[in-house]
Amino acid sequence: MVLDPDAAYQALLARDARFDGRLFVGVTSTGVYCRPVCRVRTPQRAHCRFFDNRAQAEAAAFRPCLKCRPEIAPGLSQMDSSQALADTAARWIEHAVHSGEPLALPAIAARLGVTDRHLRRIFQARHGVAPRDHLATQRLLLAKQLLTDTALPVTQVALASGFDSLRRFNAAFAERYRLNPTALRRAGQSAASPRTDAPLRLAWRPPYDIEAVLGFFARRAIAGVEQVDADSLTLRRTLARHHRGQVLAGWIALRFVPERHEVHLEAAPALSPVLGALMQQVRQALDLDADPALIDPVMALLPVPLRPGARLPGGLDGFESAVRVVLGQQVTVQAARTLTQRLVQRFGTPVATPVPGLTHLFPDAATLASATPEDIGTLGIVRQRVRALQALAAAVDAGRIALHRAAPLQATLDALRALPGIGDWTAQVIAMRALAWPDAWPATDIGLMNALGTRDARAITTLAEAWRPWRAYAVLRLWHHLETAP
Repeated sequence: MVLDPDAAYQALLARDARFDGRLFVGVTSTGVYCRPVCRVRTPQRAHCRFFDNRAQAEAAAFRPCLKCRPEIAPGLSQMDSSQALADTAARWIEHAVHSGEPLALPAIAARLGVTDRHLRRIFQARHGVAPRDHLATQRLLLAKQLLTDTALPVTQVALASGFDSLRRFNAAFAERYRLNPTALRRAGQSAASPRTDAPLRLAWRPPYDIEAVLGFFARRAIAGVEQVDADSLTLRRTLARHHRGQVLAGWIALRFVPERHEVHLEAAPALSPVLGALMQQVRQALDLDADPALIDPVMALLPVPLRPGARLPGGLDGFESAVRVVLGQQVTVQAARTLTQRLVQRFGTPVATPVPGLTHLFPDAATLASATPEDIGTLGIVRQRVRALQALAAAVDAGRIALHRAAPLQATLDALRALPGIGDWTAQVIAMRALAWPDAWPATDIGLMNALGTRDARAITTLAEAWRPWRAYAVLRLWHHLETAP
């Protein structure tokens, strides 16, 4: 347990949002488990059982609350660069469920360099449930959110949640939640969301520095691909996703709702089959699983004023994030934005959207890998950068490099550094933006050196030892200080 039961009950009494996603309470008198921020009448202490995660609560035969909706609670961020194998396995399971990829535990064990049996043992010890129970919880909670917040047919929800047949989907719901999916959809809408076209809700732990995150995206926004509306706290952009042999293209809108500590996600109907993957990618891109109680005390050590709620903005597509990092080598943010804009205009695919100004998709890996170097060079991109872009695109297109949060960190860093034109600075920033590594440290970054008043990379690395395991957050905070200084 993160807290002993009596302390956990005090957090429940206070409805303390800092513990949202860090503990869950099962109520024996109702058979339901809730988030600590649930607004229903607080149950008596004798009726409460506390759990570290949702899978533990469901393994104890509790079903999710229809009011506070445990499926939208923030998860747990990576703590440092030496994550336990069990945590890495959990991220692989969650990535596979949300992306619709087939999942086999022996394959995950092989990726991690351990036996299947050893992985099961350490997973049970770390998470308190077997991998199959964690997988079942992830699938059912994803399905529950899609049933509650979307109008997708039940058959599509079943497929999007990783079930290979409607019969198995119905049976799993009946066994775990004692409801069939249609009944749960009706109950969920009456209790929490009467509209079937309501946005998908994704929660965070407060505080959250919305201004800094939106400012980061606004200063780097590519016309035709992204828009940031600071007044409505909304980020809009185009997206394409591969799904079952076809490319789905459309737009998404992400609106911050500070009073609810939530982001509301809306997506084009064409992207409905990949909503699970989008939710996971949005959680990473906006760093919704961060825990400010752990991060902010470290940020207070920086030689700049503290802004509570530091976050690590990422990208909604790992390859796109990596391309933008390569184009940002040794140039200013504005120059990198200009080069990226030219790349989109030349190689991006036009897409029709109802949002004025969103007109193009970011070019995919196959497109850039097959382009001629001369074509890319005409955009004003130097030859060394062209080689790096095409080597990166070829590696991603061939599946030799995976750029998402569940990818193995050290192996990915080594593979990136082995590519021509990609050194440690580039690999570290890609790890920060695409892999969500909280301790990434691009020591030779000019912005860091300017913020810290020295050109000595070894000196600032020594200084940054006090900021572990959150050095990437320190990078973003120092960048933000420089970019917004008068």
